[in-house]
Amino acid sequence: MTDEELIRGCVKEDESSQREVFQKYAGKMLAVCQRYARNSMDAEDIVQDAFIKVFDKIHQFKSVGSFEGWIRKIVVNTALKKYTVIRYEKEVVGYEIKERDESTMEATAYSQITEKELMGLINNLPDGYRLVFNLYVIEGYQHEEIAEMLKIQPGTSRSQLVKARNMLKNQIIKMQKVAV
Repeated sequence: MTDEELIRGCVKEDESSQREVFQKYAGKMLAVCQRYARNSMDAEDIVQDAFIKVFDKIHQFKSVGSFEGWIRKIVVNTALKKYTVIRYEKEVVGYEIKERDESTMEATAYSQITEKELMGLINNLPDGYRLVFNLYVIEGYQHEEIAEMLKIQPGTSRSQLVKARNMLKNQIIKMQKVAV
């Protein structure tokens, strides 16, 4: 079945259409959730919550852009709601840090890290760093958009990203030294 046929079936609350949409997209969306969640169980919970919203709001899909992109936006917003603004209150906010030139970093440290290791490092970032890093680097949102989504200042988004990058860089270098 095409996405259009599946969407029509889901609007009519057809269980087989809903099941097929879930089976078609849940794996990809779980991968998205794993970048935001602290563990696999949280990621699975976010996927479940997001698909409940997808099926509840599917009648609002206007066939502008991809269906997968529409689902992904719901998944990301659901993940963000799980990690509320309260978590930012413990982090230093409101100033920008100028990025350092990363060209001096050992090239081998970057080239020898696996995707799984990198995802593990990203998942271990503090919540604020992880959310901003995922939204900016992986999802492609701008700082103004991130600020609006997380109810923070754009400068806070920028500083969180710089701190996340620095923390990741230091962890990667540390991994490289341990491996040698």
